[in-house]
Amino acid sequence: MIPLCVPEMQGNEWKYIKECLDTNWISSAGVYVDKFEEDFKNYLKVKKSVVMSNGTTALFLALKVLGIGEGDEVIVPSLTFISPVNTIRYVGAEPVFVDVCRDTYVIDVEKIEKLITSRTKAILPVHLYGHPVDMDELVYLAKKYNLYIIEDATEALGSVYKGKNVGTIGDVGCFSFNGNKLITTGAGGMLVTNNEKLGEKAKFLSIQAKVVNENKSFYHPEIGYNFRMPNILAAMGCAQLENIDEYIKIKRENADYYNQLLKNIRGITLPTEKEWAKNVHWLYSIIVEDEYGISRDELIKILAENQIESRPFFIPVHEMPPYINCKQGDLTVTEELKKKGLNLPSSVGIKKEEIEKVCEVIMGN
Repeated sequence: MIPLCVPEMQGNEWKYIKECLDTNWISSAGVYVDKFEEDFKNYLKVKKSVVMSNGTTALFLALKVLGIGEGDEVIVPSLTFISPVNTIRYVGAEPVFVDVCRDTYVIDVEKIEKLITSRTKAILPVHLYGHPVDMDELVYLAKKYNLYIIEDATEALGSVYKGKNVGTIGDVGCFSFNGNKLITTGAGGMLVTNNEKLGEKAKFLSIQAKVVNENKSFYHPEIGYNFRMPNILAAMGCAQLENIDEYIKIKRENADYYNQLLKNIRGITLPTEKEWAKNVHWLYSIIVEDEYGISRDELIKILAENQIESRPFFIPVHEMPPYINCKQGDLTVTEELKKKGLNLPSSVGIKKEEIEKVCEVIMGN
C-alpha cells in the first residue's frame, strides 16, 4: 500500500529521545520543551512560541487569550477539518461559515465582508492542505472592522505568503505536529505570536495557570489548562525541525513531479500556487472534474484496488449535525469541492516510482 502521508524519521530522533529516557526527563519538565519553543520561534521569526499538547489546544487558547467568548461570532471556512470550528464553540462563541476559492481551497476573502456583524470578533482562516490565504486582504478587513485574525496553519508549516511564514501574519498562529504533518512529535501543537503579552498569557494558561511559591507550593490565581507537551515529544520535535528545510524541498519537488505527469489529463485540475505564495503541498490535492469520466469516489475505489491510499476533501462542517443551523454565506464552491476534491499520497518519503504508479492509475481511467 502506498500510504497517504506518513512521518519521516531521518535525523536525531532516537538520540534525543534516548537522552530523555536515560535522564528520566520524560514528562513536561526538561530541556527539550524550552528548546523546541525557542527553535520554532527562531525558525518562524516570531517573538513567542508556546508548545501545546496538540493543534486543537493551540487554537482554543488563541481564542481564549484574545477574549473571544459567549455571544461573539468568528468567521471561518466550512471546508476544513472540524477542529477550528469546535474550538470556537469551546469558548462559547458561534462560527459563521464562509465559502472558499475554487483554485486554492482556502477562505474566499471577497465573501467575508458581507458576513461581518456587530458581534463579529475574529476571522479564523485555514491554510488548507498547504496553500496560503490571501493575507493582505484579510488584514485590511480585520483592521477596517477591528477584528482579530487567528491563523490555522496546522496544515501549512513551511508555506510562505509574500516572504512571510504563514501563521506569523495574524494576531496568533497555530500549528500541529500530528503524525501526518510535515514535522511530527506524534501528537503536539504550537501557538505563535508577535504579541509577547498574549504569548505569555497563553503559556501561563497552558500550564494550569501555575505559580510556584518560594517554598515550592503551587498557587493558581485563575482557571488554567493542562495543555503541556512532554519533554520526550519535544525532543522529537527538535530533531524533526532540524530537517524541515529538506522536507519542504522534497514536498515541493514531489508536487512538481505530480504536476508534470498529470498536466495533460482531461478532467483533472491540478493544485495551484499563486504568484504571491509558496505552497508546501502538505497534501497534494486535485479536483476530479465531470469531464474525467468517472466520479471522485469511483477513482478512490480504483486507487484502493491498486494499493494506493487517497482521501476525499473534508466534508464541510456546516453539514455536520452540531453546526447545521449556524449562520453561513453562499457555500457553492465548498459544496462542489466536497464532491470533487481528492488528496493523493504525499509522504516526504514517497518514491518517484510510487508517484508514477499513482499517476498511471489516474491516467488509465
